[in-house]
Amino acid sequence: MASHNQLGKEGEKLAEQFLLGKGYEIIHKNWRYSFYEIDIIARRSNKLHIIEVKTLTETNIGYPEDSVTKRKFKRLLNAADEFLYQHPEYRHVQYDILAITIRSHHQPEFFLLEDVYL
Repeated sequence: MASHNQLGKEGEKLAEQFLLGKGYEIIHKNWRYSFYEIDIIARRSNKLHIIEVKTLTETNIGYPEDSVTKRKFKRLLNAADEFLYQHPEYRHVQYDILAITIRSHHQPEFFLLEDVYL
């Protein structure tokens, strides 16, 4: 497996632990429809959260959340539209980005951007 794929998998595991610690209920991980994917679908306080997880290491330049472009966000919206079509019981939806920075010899840093729309 390529190193960026391993980093992504590690980031998604860390994201799950972080969100569970914040009171989220994880409904789906890596939900797929056609060629679209949602990293994490979670629920908290009667609201559905569609969460894009981005992970970088200290060797990368910039912030993880910077890699969520308008195109990437549009793909996330397309996937979410299909999920909501299949699950019409969810009426309150929020789109979030969970940015994780992993630094050697340090705890991972989490930055949750809530209610994002690009």
